[in-house]
Amino acid sequence: MELFYHGTCRLFDRFSLSHLGEGEGKSKFGHGVYLTSRYATAALYGSKAAKANGVGMVYVYTVEVPDITDDNHVRLLCPVNADIVARTVAKLGEEMPAEVLADGKLFRKYLGNVLTNNRGTVKKMSDKADAAAENAATVFLDEIGVKYLVWPVVYSKPDGDVNCAVLNGDNITIVGVEQVRVDDENKLVEGSQIKVK
Repeated sequence: MELFYHGTCRLFDRFSLSHLGEGEGKSKFGHGVYLTSRYATAALYGSKAAKANGVGMVYVYTVEVPDITDDNHVRLLCPVNADIVARTVAKLGEEMPAEVLADGKLFRKYLGNVLTNNRGTVKKMSDKADAAAENAATVFLDEIGVKYLVWPVVYSKPDGDVNCAVLNGDNITIVGVEQVRVDDENKLVEGSQIKVK
């Protein structure tokens, strides 16, 4: 199991994809529950969600998720694992173009467009995907054993800390919750953490 963090302006006892869009309102890395390996990054996103929702409280959830392995995640800017490609082709019944297999983001968007029958050129299908296509890709990937969409916190340090979208809320166990304060620039005020029962 791995520890990650989730920033929000709400208290709850379990994660569910039915609440997508209720935080900051952006899902630019695909549909899923957004987590980060950096506590301060979670506080930042919790602060943004609080401002977007007109709420004053910011919470950081510490959560456990299954280990990220080569064959259970799709990573932005990295080739798609051969096992994931094979499972996709077997279930989908069609080959995936080589150019979309070079980057997890292109793969996810292309797959979503195939699943929702938004056909066009490979470039068009891997460039943009609407909410229905993103949701379809999430459901499909979860069904073939992909648990995460992953991207670096800092793009210039691709092997450093990561953010991820967990494709199924049932894969997340809440370990603890803390109320935190952030400054005017949405940065965590160190030492402000108060454990929430």
